[in-house]
Amino acid sequence: MKSVFYSCLLAIVMASCSQAQEQAKKFAVTKTDAEWKKQLTDEQYYVTRKEGTEPPFNNAFCNNHEKGVYRCIGCSQLLFTSDTKFESGTGWPSFYKPANNKAVEEKTDRAFGMVRREVHCSRCGSHLGHVFEDGPKPTGLRYCMNSASLQFVKN
Repeated sequence: MKSVFYSCLLAIVMASCSQAQEQAKKFAVTKTDAEWKKQLTDEQYYVTRKEGTEPPFNNAFCNNHEKGVYRCIGCSQLLFTSDTKFESGTGWPSFYKPANNKAVEEKTDRAFGMVRREVHCSRCGSHLGHVFEDGPKPTGLRYCMNSASLQFVKN
């Protein structure tokens, strides 16, 4: 019985260490919590730094059809282009691929009893949204992003 207890305890400690290492990852752009709060609006801070979600259909870029690029609100890294944006019907801006294969990083999100692929900016760690495997060709992916995590720059 003791060995089972210690095995479980060891597993919990190892999982905690793994999560701490993931959270401690150094990004090219790092700021204190106070600096992020000064730079971002309350909604942007909630979405990007607290991994929140904005309301569907009532956001800045859901119905944006202009040509341009979408950059990270935290560090201005190029994330997506209007050429890969599509109407998903979900209420959030959706793209079938990032601007390049190093723009975003993914991690497993197990919140709310679901397993999803969470998307973050690879440069500053800002939470962007989630990626799903129900998008259009050629990738079959749907990067479902929060407008609050993006800035649009018109061509």
